[in-house]
Amino acid sequence: MSADFEMVVGLETHVQLATRTKLFCACPTDGFGAPANSRICPLCTGQPGVLPVLNRAAVELAFQAALALNCRIAAASVFARKNYFYPDLPKAYQISQYEKPFSSDGWLDIRVQGTQKRVRIGRIHLEEDAGKLLHAVGSRELDCSLVDFNRGGVPLIEIVSEADLRSPEEAVAYLRGLREVIQYLGVSRCDMEKGEMRCDANVSVRPVGAAEFGTRTEIKNLNSVRAVKDALEYEFRRQTGLLAGGGRVSQETLLWDAQAGATRPMRSKEGAEDYRYFPDPDLPPLVADAKWLDELKARLPELPAARRERFAAEYGLGAEDAELLASSRGLADYFDDAARGRAPGVAKTAANLVATELLARLNAEALEPEAARLPPAELGALAALVVDGTLSSKGAKAVFAALWEEGGTAAEAVARLGLAQVSDEAAVGAWVREALAANPKAAADLKAGRARAAGALVGAVMKLSQGKADPVVVNRLIQESMKP
Repeated sequence: MSADFEMVVGLETHVQLATRTKLFCACPTDGFGAPANSRICPLCTGQPGVLPVLNRAAVELAFQAALALNCRIAAASVFARKNYFYPDLPKAYQISQYEKPFSSDGWLDIRVQGTQKRVRIGRIHLEEDAGKLLHAVGSRELDCSLVDFNRGGVPLIEIVSEADLRSPEEAVAYLRGLREVIQYLGVSRCDMEKGEMRCDANVSVRPVGAAEFGTRTEIKNLNSVRAVKDALEYEFRRQTGLLAGGGRVSQETLLWDAQAGATRPMRSKEGAEDYRYFPDPDLPPLVADAKWLDELKARLPELPAARRERFAAEYGLGAEDAELLASSRGLADYFDDAARGRAPGVAKTAANLVATELLARLNAEALEPEAARLPPAELGALAALVVDGTLSSKGAKAVFAALWEEGGTAAEAVARLGLAQVSDEAAVGAWVREALAANPKAAADLKAGRARAAGALVGAVMKLSQGKADPVVVNRLIQESMKP
């Protein structure tokens, strides 16, 4: 990054709503991977004489997202026709919202390198998706373009940030935070590989300390977090290089070429006047009933930021553990169910088991937390056995594996595997005496004040006990044996 110039970024994020049917017709929205043009009807392909009917489920999801992102909800909003000609747009206009969107003036807090920043959200509006152009089939390039309208009419919300982002890292943090909130709500799966979340980035640069924005370019259809980061880094270098060399930045729309690692010109940048927006005569204004809004607010779940704060306050977790456990709603719910109502200290042990054993199993088997083969109550019981001294941390891993594969309760698994930790002083004392006799040099070194020798003696006791001796008791008895 250049020390002389500052990056200015605003993101327009398109999110596919998790409805069964499209925004204005009854066609299913499961067109990804389906045969081309198998999820279409006269309405979403723009046939004459058809009339759109608004999907109530899409409206509810859109409003929930706006409420969670602290937006002001308009009492009434208006659908508009965005007019442009492109082969994937059969009506030659897209139904969207322009002058009167359903929500505006929101915000999302992000954290980058330990510093919190508030990113303003200018507006969120509803719109329908366009179709998809195919320029190749498999690895074979075509000498023409084919059109698949399966995606046409799928409900989207467009979330438009203000130009508050100043680095690729901030843009990535914002995009991840946005995805986290949307997924918590169940508003969208946000699977970027399936096009359920796509991003356009508006980028400009200006001299450090300047108040005026520079000329901006728009990078279209960034379909991964990595693409956003790489494209912003490249575009910053390109624009600063032009300005440093005495050139000018042209206002244009760009595409990101991931293979070449560069942006490519697509067309000159349009303004709103190019689209000739006007209210859609077939759709009445969307009125937000106050009672209905209250019901939607009441249905909002505890959101990621609030959950992280509660995990830290209620369970005494560090920032890193709280961040990980609250990263998805399913994982946070699982941990909550495991830790709730347990004795002090159990939550931290449960957090460690979730972060290591549970996540490793879920990732290996491509499972969501809701499908875990170890119920959260049993993970909590397993953590409690470690905290009360019944089981060692090493033994807990073996018990976890047994519970995952065979089921049952934590207590049953401990008994079946013979892993109960031995805290009886007489039994542990016998192992300590045997370890001291077998390791006279380590015993002499410890007696002479060389504290590191204690590790060898503890290891010897654990080997003799097959890992069953309580380490706390072992350490105490070894130290007591050194006293005159």
